[in-house]
Amino acid sequence: MSDTRLPATRREVLARSGALGAGIAFTGALSELFTGTAAALGHHGYGPLVPDPAGLLDLPRGFRYRVLSREGDPLLSGEGRVPSNHDGMAAFQGRHGRVHLVRNHENRNTGRIPVPTVEGLTYDPAGKGGCTALTLDARGNVVGERVAIAGTAVNCAGGPTPWGTWLTCEETEDKAGTNGYSKDHGFVFEVDGADPRRSGAVPLTAMGRFQHEAVAVDPRRGVVYETEDAFLKPFGLFYRFLPNKPEGGPGSLRAGGRLQAMRVPGVPDLSSIQETGATFDRVEWVDVPDPLAVETPIRLQDFGSRGITHAQKLEGCYWGGTCVYFVSSFAHSSEGSAATHFGQIWRYDPSSRRLTLVIVFGPDTDVQLPGESPDNICLASGGGLMVCEDGEGAQHVYGVTRRGEVYAMARNRQNIGTPEAPEWGEFAGVTFSPDHRTMYVNCYTPGTTFAVTGPWRK
Repeated sequence: MSDTRLPATRREVLARSGALGAGIAFTGALSELFTGTAAALGHHGYGPLVPDPAGLLDLPRGFRYRVLSREGDPLLSGEGRVPSNHDGMAAFQGRHGRVHLVRNHENRNTGRIPVPTVEGLTYDPAGKGGCTALTLDARGNVVGERVAIAGTAVNCAGGPTPWGTWLTCEETEDKAGTNGYSKDHGFVFEVDGADPRRSGAVPLTAMGRFQHEAVAVDPRRGVVYETEDAFLKPFGLFYRFLPNKPEGGPGSLRAGGRLQAMRVPGVPDLSSIQETGATFDRVEWVDVPDPLAVETPIRLQDFGSRGITHAQKLEGCYWGGTCVYFVSSFAHSSEGSAATHFGQIWRYDPSSRRLTLVIVFGPDTDVQLPGESPDNICLASGGGLMVCEDGEGAQHVYGVTRRGEVYAMARNRQNIGTPEAPEWGEFAGVTFSPDHRTMYVNCYTPGTTFAVTGPWRK
């Protein structure tokens, strides 16, 4: 991921000034994203990033970070080493002021450090992915770190449930016998960060077998929305899962349900929509013929004469207010998309069955960074969004305000390339503590989990 778009001297100047944040701009009805959040949404960020003398994480003045966990270090449980490829993550309130962090490890069969296999928590011993769970005390100190699920594959993102568990998603369609696996992969698993043995390692097969990215749960209806990250044609779909036990609760999703895919009449590819505020009032949901994809991947299955709606790189997904939001990180016409964009955020209102294009990202200044795309997103502590960048060149966590202003919140300084051709691992798993005082975020490579504190605006 070496950056060749800017001379090093210009990039260094921009990085020091914080101006790189101007390289990602967008338009859209941002107020739709922030219903019920604080009035501080109009602020201009927290100032330029200050170079970190330790060479790990640049932050604005007044902010501090603590390294909670690094790949290769011993797990406090004694089960093995901290696995590599830190990805999606969520924070849950524990007892006596504790916080439970559940963290994905997107290990493929070539993963550097696998998630250690643990009896009762391992799905497929050949799988190197999974989750680990960190427990922090009321002062933010790590007092526990253990395996939460093992033997899965390519655990990319997921999402929290209203009942305090984590749904971890496998971003693969590999079957048993492929890449050494002994079981089929491409499922969602429920993980209890406080006590992983309560959830075990049971695939939620009714939720479909495909290249899962993220999920979001409607807390009123119990419906689970799912994104499929397929960047090669045929592109992925946006799904909803109608559970047989919509009241929810730990283990409720094991009771099964019905998987459906979204069809927007007249729109076979979401990338063709380029106008923010574009609205579709006749969204349809079509039953998936074969959720287990026994013979054919779901996105290739027959959805009838009117087809189904696809989109390239469907990634982040979260619930906000009364709606679900999902991200298309990019679309390239050269790769088969109907049109090109550098990121979209869509809003679906289940009450009205209305789909709206809220934000379109794109280059807006002389800082041309067409490879930078939004990935993981979350609502920020003081209002607005935090967006993890997944592209080429320097990697940032960006803040987004209601007014459409983009500011750099953090920059990864860990060079995994060479001095002549530097590379930086992407950010992932950005989330906030239940009291909103701490931002947790992962660096994918080298796998590092940070806790960031400072003068967050209320």
